[in-house]
Amino acid sequence: MTTIILYKFSTLSREEIEAMLGLISEEPRAIREAREQEARSLILRQLNRRVGTIDDELQRQIQALSLEQVEALGEALLDFAAIADLEAWLQT
Repeated sequence: MTTIILYKFSTLSREEIEAMLGLISEEPRAIREAREQEARSLILRQLNRRVGTIDDELQRQIQALSLEQVEALGEALLDFAAIADLEAWLQT
């Protein structure tokens, strides 16, 4: 229903619609989890391209990161030159 409302009032921001209708819209958990998994998958692909194949243990550590940590890793990986850089980042 929220999607339909957002579509119908596409010129308004989500906050304006919520205020207008007195709604508090929260992203469904399934959608949030899917987006988090997509973010992790993207970061893993970028890491593989940047520093080479990521072993299973490092992949498990990355999968365990919060979304905020994954986003931070996405920025940090731009400075990585080797797997050692990833390992050091994960230790901090």
